[in-house]
Amino acid sequence: MRHWLELFERSIYIVLMAFLMVVLLFALFELGWLLFTGLFEGPIYRLTSQKLFDLFGYFLLILIGLELLETIKAYLDRREFHVEIILLVAIIAIARKVILLGSATAGELIGIALIIIALCGGYYLIRRAGMSHSLPPDNHGPSPERREEP
Repeated sequence: MRHWLELFERSIYIVLMAFLMVVLLFALFELGWLLFTGLFEGPIYRLTSQKLFDLFGYFLLILIGLELLETIKAYLDRREFHVEIILLVAIIAIARKVILLGSATAGELIGIALIIIALCGGYYLIRRAGMSHSLPPDNHGPSPERREEP
């Protein structure tokens, strides 16, 4: 029964990856269309600030999708979720929100600032914990060349 459950779970992840690839492809086409129409409509070779914000929004949306695709792929390969990648997706998503944010109240800005601080703090702690597992080359013990003879 466990084998069938794992097979079902794996097939769901593969379907999710396929759907995400389709969404990313259409988002990429939309980004290209926005860039093309922004450059060649109205004042030629000039983008308004609103069009630039739209372009940055789609660009970051595509980056978020790619990171999610990488997360699913890593899970299928190694059967583990990388918290670091998930935190990066969240940081990119909140950066997209900040870029596309028109006007906001003080409470919204404080909330977004607290989310950014929490995500960046979590990312820092994850990175710091990952680095503590590896020792610098000098602390790995005696190398075969420096081995003392009895």
